[in-house]
Amino acid sequence: MVRMSVLADCLKTITNAEKRGKRQVLIRPSSKVIVKFLQIMQQHGYIGEFEIVDDHRASKIVIDLNGRLNKCGVISPRFDVPVDEIEKWIVNLLPSRQFGHVVLSTTYGIMTHEEARRKKTGGKILGFFY
Repeated sequence: MVRMSVLADCLKTITNAEKRGKRQVLIRPSSKVIVKFLQIMQQHGYIGEFEIVDDHRASKIVIDLNGRLNKCGVISPRFDVPVDEIEKWIVNLLPSRQFGHVVLSTTYGIMTHEEARRKKTGGKILGFFY
């Protein structure tokens, strides 16, 4: 079977493992976008450490879960989001203004909606987590 979206596959695997109460989860294959997405989740404390295991193919990632993640998902297709429309997407995707993050791919790199607002830049929407 062909993988349509590696990122969607990764986030769905993490969500399922978190629901099952697992402590660790193995993600394969790996990609730069997945690594950046995981770094953002880690900075905000939704996952623990993760380790990239290079197997000379499309490497694997082992993620330590800490039980704080309720849901994470990918938005497909990757819609264009101007700065002034970020608020609309936040209202649609996140349960409340207090927590959760929408991840955007901008010209300055992959970042959360808060950083994008600070830099006054829009981008393409990748996904969300809370």
